[in-house]
Amino acid sequence: MIPEESHRSDLDDLIDTLLKHFDEKDAAREESLRLSRIVIRLSSTAIRATHRRERSEAESLLKDAREHLTAIKSLLATHQDVRYSGFVDDAEQEFVEASVLFSLIFEGRMPTHEDLGVDPVSYLGGLGDLTGELRRSILELIRSGRPEDGEVLLEIMEEIYHMLMRFDYPDAIMRGLRRKTDLARSMIERTRGDITNALQIQSLEKHITLLEDKLKGTYSDL
Repeated sequence: MIPEESHRSDLDDLIDTLLKHFDEKDAAREESLRLSRIVIRLSSTAIRATHRRERSEAESLLKDAREHLTAIKSLLATHQDVRYSGFVDDAEQEFVEASVLFSLIFEGRMPTHEDLGVDPVSYLGGLGDLTGELRRSILELIRSGRPEDGEVLLEIMEEIYHMLMRFDYPDAIMRGLRRKTDLARSMIERTRGDITNALQIQSLEKHITLLEDKLKGTYSDL
């Protein structure tokens, strides 16, 4: 028979060990959650800076965001259940969206998930979100009278969509990627229509201008 005092001592030690484990996990989660919010805010601000073509500002913001993501990885290295609870994915995806947009606009290249140091699924999810920002850039080009420049970005949107379509795995693995892929397809269709309409209007305006000039020349000869 186990002595009662020994039994209580062992149980107290077990409780203390478990409490310490969950205290550390809770502290790591709270700090990681705080840092994730900062990453999302920095990345969102970097996206706006990139749209304004403020390269140095966007670059600095992305550097800070990457450092915060590194800190999160360190905090959750022994708490992978917390790492994959969702909020870190959100932060990584926002960072991917901002980083790839920056690279496309300023460097003409698309960094890999290894370049950015993020989870592969978060990378793909960030690319799915990126199509919305590319559409935003295209609409701005249309408003500024440069729809033909938007065709290049539309091609990138289509390439991203076809890339995402290749990853046809269960949602338990891809964590919502299929929904983002469907949204990307919808945005591409709308954007293609916007560019087509803008180019047609632009062509019509040119023909009207030519006609007006021709009529002015005809009347001036009378």
